[in-house]
Amino acid sequence: MTDDKGWSQMLTSFLKYASVGVLNTAIHWTAFFIFHAGVGMPQSWSNVSAFAIAVTFSFFANARWTFHAESSPARFVLYFGSLGLIAYAVGGLADYLALPTVVALVMFSAISLITGYACSRFLVFR
Repeated sequence: MTDDKGWSQMLTSFLKYASVGVLNTAIHWTAFFIFHAGVGMPQSWSNVSAFAIAVTFSFFANARWTFHAESSPARFVLYFGSLGLIAYAVGGLADYLALPTVVALVMFSAISLITGYACSRFLVFR
């Protein structure tokens, strides 16, 4: 029974994380298009810049609502750093492969949902 309760709690926290992720994605995509299409930045830098804005919202929302944990500068740096590397890598890959902008955004959104949750649950907010 303890195992069922653990899975239930993990599912609940994942669904909360995904809900925050919907708002985070809207923030990220809006900023990305402003940087890339509006300012003319390459996809790699547009993605990491948009990520920096969105991750700040996501960090505090997830700390408080999803994981009921204290936010701290060390946790923020760990969260930002690990997901920031993923954001830059996906943007860099998109630049290298000359992928359409929307492909880079969808790839990053999908990859960061899974890796971001795992990183948050088991490393940042453990």
